[in-house]
Amino acid sequence: MTLWTAKEAEAATQGTLSGAADWSASGVSIDSRSINPGDLFIALAGPNHDGHDHVKAAIEAGAAAALVHKVPEGCDGLPLLQVADTMTGLQDLGVAARARTKARILAITGSVGKTGSKEMAALALSAQGKTHYSVGSFNNHWGVPLSLARMPADCAFGVFELGMNHAGELTPLSKMVRPHAAIVTTIEAVHSAFFASTEEIADAKAEIFTGIEAGGHAILPRDNRHFRRLATAAKAAGVKHIQSFGSHIDADARMLDCAVDPEDTAVFALLHDHAIAYRVGVPGLHWGMNSLAIVLATGALGGDEVKAAHSLAAMRPPKGRGERHQVVWKSGMVEVIDESYNASPVSMKAALSTLAAARPGKGGRRVAVLGDMLELGDSAPALHANLAEAAALWGTDLVCTAGPLMKNLHDALPQGRRGVHAANSTELAAMIKDVVRAGDVVVVKGSAGSRMAVVVKTLLEG
Repeated sequence: MTLWTAKEAEAATQGTLSGAADWSASGVSIDSRSINPGDLFIALAGPNHDGHDHVKAAIEAGAAAALVHKVPEGCDGLPLLQVADTMTGLQDLGVAARARTKARILAITGSVGKTGSKEMAALALSAQGKTHYSVGSFNNHWGVPLSLARMPADCAFGVFELGMNHAGELTPLSKMVRPHAAIVTTIEAVHSAFFASTEEIADAKAEIFTGIEAGGHAILPRDNRHFRRLATAAKAAGVKHIQSFGSHIDADARMLDCAVDPEDTAVFALLHDHAIAYRVGVPGLHWGMNSLAIVLATGALGGDEVKAAHSLAAMRPPKGRGERHQVVWKSGMVEVIDESYNASPVSMKAALSTLAAARPGKGGRRVAVLGDMLELGDSAPALHANLAEAAALWGTDLVCTAGPLMKNLHDALPQGRRGVHAANSTELAAMIKDVVRAGDVVVVKGSAGSRMAVVVKTLLEG
């Protein structure tokens, strides 16, 4: 399949072709280490690495051509598309990809739940038409245009995750994506080191409405205390249709009951005042709640809401966001729940509630292995210590911790629930095998910077 011809890419970027000018690209990549034959390699230049140093290697690995803003040494005669700046060139490709498609576009943001909701939306919409969606958490100034540039022109639907750490970051992304519908999953005290209040976070997330197409839809969390602030911002941006999801009596998709089982989540809801029951193939109240937003979004994009709801039984958690592993452990088995990708106070509590629904084996316990939550500002010590209440509420048997911030939780735990503490995840990984025993269910969670994936790796080795 041809994604970009040389002439199309040249026109999109206003660049200049050199070397062979009759190439066609079947993909777009910014990483020379993962080039697929036929990719267009974008040589991005960053503070520590310059993609131009890897152009020759990318071509040798099978790249159809490279987008550059200078001709690297030894690359004369290679198929190149030269532009003034490769980041701008990538953005231009993304804008051109969006302009040429008739796909109905969904954008998703929120303090937590963006990637999982994006994956649910991709699953639901793929059952109703050809769907393109961003991979992983490609949700920033380079991830969004890269995801757009990879979108085939003939898609029926596109799903894009938009993220931010600071005010002003979502506006250009939304205007690039130009969604027909936008979901805000929730507003919480995440990245609070960069904001004075959750009101400021809500305002920054509301920037997603600035790029919504005429006649578009905003889908908002009705139970969140910033719902009215978000709705007001959506109206001010000219959004015509505002829908909501949650347990609130006025929600368009209203949760009546949510039963979390060890393997999945049963949802009982009113959808536009009509009863619906379905299952989401991942355990967790937050998965059930966000699934309501996906159902509404499917309808907003012209799809079948009921079909979307029932398709979510096939949902599986993205990597590091609730993956479950059965590990042979000494004389039995241990279940490892990998939540190591990221963490915030609200997602930590969600992980502990999911752990509560798990069923340990004979003699087993519910064990939480937690790393620091980052970017929480001056309130970080208290927010970590307060997790002791959540651990008690959800019946966690043992809590092991890593990092200077998690020491606050360790000290706040009662003796019977207090496990080992280590200075960092590497030290905790060396200790954890002596703590875990057969029959345990272990959830591992922390901010990406706390590197709790090393603990997961150790546990999976058995």
